[in-house]
Amino acid sequence: MIERSHHDMGGEPAEKVTPTEHDYAEWERRVDALVTLLTGVRAPNARMTVDELRKNIESLPPADYDKMGYYDRWVISLTQTMIQRGVITTDELAKKMEQVEKRGR
Repeated sequence: MIERSHHDMGGEPAEKVTPTEHDYAEWERRVDALVTLLTGVRAPNARMTVDELRKNIESLPPADYDKMGYYDRWVISLTQTMIQRGVITTDELAKKMEQVEKRGR
């Protein structure tokens, strides 16, 4: 028997899904743009694949996965992929986050 991952709910009983439209926050639009640019949908110089994005989302611990929103998961996945590929280091990320935090004060 194949064991399902926490995020895999396909075929499980659920309520009817009612699609709704909403306006996206600016940070969500930016995350969406980053994914589009980094996966290189129309560019040969992609920095990551959609499979990597999915892999890092699906590897989130269940408690984290459940409390995060859609784009929150994307941010974590983008970050993990860029670190795994050596595009950024954790030190560089920490320094940039510190700079951004200081700007917000």
